[in-house]
Amino acid sequence: MEPIWAVGLMTGTVLDGNIDVALIKTDGERIADFGTYTLAPYPAEIRALLEETLRQARAWNFDGPEPAIFREAEEALTRAQSAAVKDLVESYGLTMTDIGVVGFHGQTVLHRAPQPGRRGDTRQLGDGELMHSILGAKVAYDFRSADVRAGGQGAPLAAAYHAALLREADASGDTAVLNLGGVGNITWWDGKDNVVAFDTGPANAPLNDFIKAKGLGEMDRDGRLGAAGTVDEARLARLLQHPYLTKPYPKSLDRFDFGAAMADGLSAEDGAATLTAFTVSAVGKALDLLPRRPKRLAVSGGGRHNPTMMAMLANRAGVEVVQAETLGWKGDAVEAECFAFLAVRVLRGLPISFPSTTGVPRPMQGGRLAA
Repeated sequence: MEPIWAVGLMTGTVLDGNIDVALIKTDGERIADFGTYTLAPYPAEIRALLEETLRQARAWNFDGPEPAIFREAEEALTRAQSAAVKDLVESYGLTMTDIGVVGFHGQTVLHRAPQPGRRGDTRQLGDGELMHSILGAKVAYDFRSADVRAGGQGAPLAAAYHAALLREADASGDTAVLNLGGVGNITWWDGKDNVVAFDTGPANAPLNDFIKAKGLGEMDRDGRLGAAGTVDEARLARLLQHPYLTKPYPKSLDRFDFGAAMADGLSAEDGAATLTAFTVSAVGKALDLLPRRPKRLAVSGGGRHNPTMMAMLANRAGVEVVQAETLGWKGDAVEAECFAFLAVRVLRGLPISFPSTTGVPRPMQGGRLAA
């Protein structure tokens, strides 16, 4: 298949109020052109609606009928993201007729990993048929459900794209890709046939929630609070006893599996420092689980904008840390690009999840196509 233009969308569980929109040209195996990328802010009322939706989703917890707010939020976010796609495509000098497929991840409102004797559950809000009717382009959506139904974790799904990036940048197995979003996830590829991916632990979500609860803004901007604080080492040591951190992969997390309560009773500065230290120490433990410990981490996602987190990552995880841009990637765009890439794989009937990434029994196709 010749490479086609594809748009990918991502709104992470950290809910920073933005839609990540990326345009790439790909055949679902290699990237022919990185195109362009933008952050499209949600209107304030949609962001407030989504925050309330997440709150109601936690109360629902897959028990009984879905909250009525899901339908309202789904339509609102689908329309907003459709507009963001059209704006990006036109700003690049293309029209929707030039777009082969749109990868619409939707908004994860709840994710529950499988347990022994219990299948997992995952719920993303996003109406692919509505987006198709608005844009006129093919839309791949609902990427995770088939994986979960087959007994997989449903996450992380970025491995196929991260491996494609590593294929061009470093096929030695010495570099892994770390995404620091609401949670952290890592992908390691041995340069041959073995790709491993899993969620490392929390990333920005507990830290952001802690800062918000203190009335100090949306995040620890530029890592200033964390840099001014002192890590509560005794508390950190207790937190690092959490069984998830040494559990074998495949494994995945919900945004709320690790919360801001880990810093209860600490000042804003010490709490920020301790939560940041926990995030990066969890990454260190994740590196120890890999078939071979990589020498370098290429970091994407919002967490890489926090210099305190990046410095702690190098020190506490014992690894060289570089920005994704060092390898020629757009660090903020990687997750959205991933869903453009996966959308083309859905179109081609190629697998998007694997036994060593989500724990499915065999390489699996996934996603639904509105065409």
